[in-house]
Amino acid sequence: MAVSDTQSPARRKNVIAWISLGVSLLALGLKYAAWAYSGSVALKSDALETVINVAAAIGGLWAIHLAERPADDNHTYGHYKAEYLSAIIESAMVLVTALLIARESYDGFMHPQAIHAPWIGITLNGAATVVNLGWGLTLLRIGRRIRSPALVAGGQHVLSDVWTGCGLIAGLALLPFTGWHWLDPAIAALIAVNVLRVGWDMLRQSVSGLMDEAPDSATLTKLHDIIAEKAIGALEAHDIRIREVGAITFIEFHLVVPGTMTVGVVHDICDRIEAGLRQALGRCVINIHVEPEHKAKNMGIVLAHATTAS
Repeated sequence: MAVSDTQSPARRKNVIAWISLGVSLLALGLKYAAWAYSGSVALKSDALETVINVAAAIGGLWAIHLAERPADDNHTYGHYKAEYLSAIIESAMVLVTALLIARESYDGFMHPQAIHAPWIGITLNGAATVVNLGWGLTLLRIGRRIRSPALVAGGQHVLSDVWTGCGLIAGLALLPFTGWHWLDPAIAALIAVNVLRVGWDMLRQSVSGLMDEAPDSATLTKLHDIIAEKAIGALEAHDIRIREVGAITFIEFHLVVPGTMTVGVVHDICDRIEAGLRQALGRCVINIHVEPEHKAKNMGIVLAHATTAS
């Protein structure tokens, strides 16, 4: 199933979520086979992490479907934050997985066992790692382009699995030559630490989205520049607020205009500003509160070109 740039964002995210589920199931099958053939604690730990990938893909399908539902009487701003909820749930699952892997590592240290058929296990796990690398990069690229927290979180999780797999393969490849049985649980312990780090980072980003954290300075600068460019005839823009919820940007500010300006002219100015913001930032919900000139605060965006307006 191909992912086309001509599809709507909602359709594209739904297609990607279904592909994610298929890729996760394929990787899980390969990693389970790798553990079954070898008996390696590290490979078992890696397979445990992939179980979370499958659960996360199912959760992502639910979140994306819910996030695209239109606003209703109970959710007048829409359901966009459902993707953040999905990302938080996935983050929590990743943290729990880290603890399970740590327990497996501890058991491996206490009861070390020889690995059977290590090269078969390494080969199978390597195939799963290659699959995850391609898909993880795809999820990150598309998720960032269409501003989907669920897809970005999924991509970060999958790529953490890739780096884990690379370290795991390198470590297990040494076992047949060194005979260091402790290396297997040691690798599992490193996997647990990496999974814990990724889960914490995912949780932090998702909570920031739910708390309406302001976007980066580059986005704010772009917003100010667009208002200054399009608000010809107005005097000032202040009390500017912006928040990003998934693929939607919510913007509100006060626009000060001359007291003699007609409603029609003010409406045209607002239309120009809204069109410029949507062209630059994509899907936006914009609320502009118009005020007369005596409400100016001499702060925010002072529009120097206002005196040239007729």
